[in-house]
Amino acid sequence: MNDLKQLDKTYIANTYARFPVEIVSGHGSILTDADGRDYIDMGSGIAVNAFGIGDPEWKKAVTAQLDLVQHTSNLYYTEPCVKLARLLCEKTGMKKVFFGNSGAEANECGIKAARKWAAEHKGAEYSTILTLWNSFHGRTLTTLAATGQEHYHELYQPLTPGFAHVQPNDLADAKAQMAAHKCAAILIECIQGEGGVNVLDADFVKGVAAAARENDILLIIDEVQTGNGRTGQLYSYMNYGIEPDIVTTAKGLGGGLPLGCALLGEKVADVFAPGDHGSTFGGNPVCCAGAVSILSRIDEPLLAEVRKKSEYLFAQFAGAPGVESVSGMGLMIGIKPDAKPAAEVVKTCMENGVLCLTAKDRVRLLPALNIPMELLERAAAVIKAACAE
Repeated sequence: MNDLKQLDKTYIANTYARFPVEIVSGHGSILTDADGRDYIDMGSGIAVNAFGIGDPEWKKAVTAQLDLVQHTSNLYYTEPCVKLARLLCEKTGMKKVFFGNSGAEANECGIKAARKWAAEHKGAEYSTILTLWNSFHGRTLTTLAATGQEHYHELYQPLTPGFAHVQPNDLADAKAQMAAHKCAAILIECIQGEGGVNVLDADFVKGVAAAARENDILLIIDEVQTGNGRTGQLYSYMNYGIEPDIVTTAKGLGGGLPLGCALLGEKVADVFAPGDHGSTFGGNPVCCAGAVSILSRIDEPLLAEVRKKSEYLFAQFAGAPGVESVSGMGLMIGIKPDAKPAAEVVKTCMENGVLCLTAKDRVRLLPALNIPMELLERAAAVIKAACAE
């Protein structure tokens, strides 16, 4: 382990504060380190491994495609790409899909689509994208500009212009910003994951959707972390009864392979023409084959299980010793300790065989959607004990 840490320090850019654990293998919701120690995985690669490690159906789909062709570029047709796009549209009612490789690329596409649509339908000056304070939309210069957290902006000025920020759950502010700017779109996360697992009020989300419609402003929902079954519905916006114009997603869709996409609704379905946008790896047949396996199995019985497990976790942590509050939805949960830093709780959990994450001042839980109940119960007991110590 020490040799690996030194090699990492020597050759890998210093952008990650890694935990002192070398993961070498795993199965389902169990990860194993280089010393042979097992951990219950309550992070699933930051909401990526939707069905855990080494899911047999996902592996079968991926390896079958690897035996055919691993990459062709978008100069040619491939069946997995088209099959996945059709499945996404059928499950959401959206009309077209653009495939990239990450959540940031999905959001870049959504922003480009909104600005192109607004320029063509409202005028080139209608370019502002509203986002929320405390949001997180990616690490490119443009998605950093969209992100409503100043500390992400400090090192990388000048950022892409054309963004303004709204106070979360303040509908009056949202309407005021819509009036103050020539807006192309408003981009929101229904649950601010990196911002601390903050769930937006239903009245605010519905009010923003209505105000956007009244002002001919596109509504973009960022489902990078909240999507693909994470909240107990296929996409988090479905919990609010709204219809976005653009949906962006990534993470859990690929099941462990890099894949992101922007789903385009009726208004923007045909906004792009050949050459307007592109991606060398976007729609990669291996990634898409894996995603078809994942998406086709996110059905109502699975979503009902996600909701049931969510109820269990909320019941375990709400009012528990050492816990100030619990937030989130589905299997996207934030636990705020009342007396110690979240990072300290995560460290204690790791020492006791459970891997968790943080989000601001909260311990963040993002387990696989199909985590066995027995493992969930064991992990919850460890986390509760770590909070109470």
